[in-house]
Amino acid sequence: MGAPAAETGFPTQRGMAFAAQFAGVYLNFSPDDADSRSRKLAAFLPDASDPQMGWDGFGKLSAVAIQAYDVEVGDDQNAVVSVAFQSGPRRMMLSVPVYYSGDEGGRRFVVSGRPAILPAPAPAELPQIAPPETDDAAAAELKPQLEGFFKDYASGEAAGLQRYVAAGKSLPSFGGTFTFAELKKVVVPVGGATREIQAVVVWVVPNGDAPPTPNATDPAAVGARLEQAYRLTVEKQGDKWFVADIRGAGRVVD
Repeated sequence: MGAPAAETGFPTQRGMAFAAQFAGVYLNFSPDDADSRSRKLAAFLPDASDPQMGWDGFGKLSAVAIQAYDVEVGDDQNAVVSVAFQSGPRRMMLSVPVYYSGDEGGRRFVVSGRPAILPAPAPAELPQIAPPETDDAAAAELKPQLEGFFKDYASGEAAGLQRYVAAGKSLPSFGGTFTFAELKKVVVPVGGATREIQAVVVWVVPNGDAPPTPNATDPAAVGARLEQAYRLTVEKQGDKWFVADIRGAGRVVD
């Protein structure tokens, strides 16, 4: 195996991964694990650094959903990486200065200065979109077919599911992970024998290992209800509609 090829420029992907791993240690602290935290931080810091990286040893902070978000490259060896995270109800950002040693320094990274916590950008404004012209007659034809399809799609009953799938097609199923509760909405645009439709489905998610029981009265037995949106390709074969494909819906028109 030969020597690795020389790199040019700051390696953004690896630098972002390094900063995100650092953030997972830096953003979680309590007095009970101060020693453990300092030992973990040492893997990211220069020699003779403050072992707690500015924390005074009191109070607590916890962070989840830590992901590298962006990078601002200064030159071939320096960059500032933005890491997104969640702490309680707040979504925030951590700015991490990172130094890269390059080929001659063994291609290593180190946190080169104090991090900074910043507010995350607010959610984008979602513009309104015009609803499509819909085919109510086709929707009425499709609804019982889709209810049967989603019931067997959830249960994994292969023979039953195939009755609703277009000829020559096969689709995987959830195999009993969920139970079908309700087809809440179907949007069928005007078109021909093949159409792209949207469906909003309510699944019952089990509590623990017991299978969900949609008609039970005990909340522990019922499980959670979870709405999901799907985009389906349907084909009319003879006098019935069949599902040719299913995937996430993206934005569903209300």
